[in-house]
Amino acid sequence: MTTVGLIRHGMTEWDELRRAQGISDIPLNQIGIKQAHALADRLSLEEKWNVIISSNLTRAKETTQIIANKLNMPISIYDQRIREINCGEIEGTTEEERFQKWGINWRDLDLGLEKIEEVAKRGLEFLDEAVITYKDKRILVVSHGALIGLTLQHLLPKMFPTTYIENTSITILENYENKWDCNLYNCTKHLEVH
Repeated sequence: MTTVGLIRHGMTEWDELRRAQGISDIPLNQIGIKQAHALADRLSLEEKWNVIISSNLTRAKETTQIIANKLNMPISIYDQRIREINCGEIEGTTEEERFQKWGINWRDLDLGLEKIEEVAKRGLEFLDEAVITYKDKRILVVSHGALIGLTLQHLLPKMFPTTYIENTSITILENYENKWDCNLYNCTKHLEVH
């Protein structure tokens, strides 16, 4: 059985301000750093992980580095396929700013957003390859909210008709004989003790 722990990066200033981040390369803020340390502490007390993979965006890389340091693991790869959805022209804007600039139906406009099917496809291709490359291993994957959520919605649509992924949450997937199951979703219990 191959186990995949999907982790959303820690909080950034843009998360706090509710700005669309997309592929903008925003670093963690102080809260995000604390969250990443709390998750790293939790992971160090649970089952051992064999591999850690990160999106190539700074907020994920910083989260990954904190976890890798605590677990005394090398980072296997920075993978562009698991970076966040490209938000096109809305990157850096809040919902209110989008209403002001493009109107209440801004979602119906072509503002250069990456299609959700493409995001899910990237996530699914990554998981398929990870299961082959790291067969029967325990893999941590540090990525982003939309990428994780859309991948789950397409991987297990009955279980996940919708998703919401918190900063530094962990979702655990298991692959056994090419069948996927999820036994932990969007868990942030490590944040409750800090």
